[in-house]
Amino acid sequence: STSVGISHTATVMTTRATQKLRVMHLYRRCLKDLFSWTGNRELFYQEVDKLRDMFEKNRNVTDPNLIDELIEQGEKKLHAGRHPDPYVVPYYVGGTKYARNPPVPPEMRLVFDYGREVQP
Repeated sequence: STSVGISHTATVMTTRATQKLRVMHLYRRCLKDLFSWTGNRELFYQEVDKLRDMFEKNRNVTDPNLIDELIEQGEKKLHAGRHPDPYVVPYYVGGTKYARNPPVPPEMRLVFDYGREVQP
């Protein structure tokens, strides 16, 4: 009986930890998508407050099945409202500054003493 109780407790704790991670990832993805939709920081912060209130409203839900359902609803809502051209940090892959000045290939010889080379 004790081992069953411990096993059940471990399962519940694992489920809650997984759900907590899923909620945190969902919130972070919502923030990133929200930043793509808002043009300036002031509007972004106003919308962040609304988003946070939506998440806080369900903070005290304890039923694991209901939590899973709420997460699924949130993911569907996020997917349905994704920005068609999301903001990309300029120096990340897909950003405007990514690989703008790529390193010189190793087979190319750089001449640092231009104009003072020894002529053969």
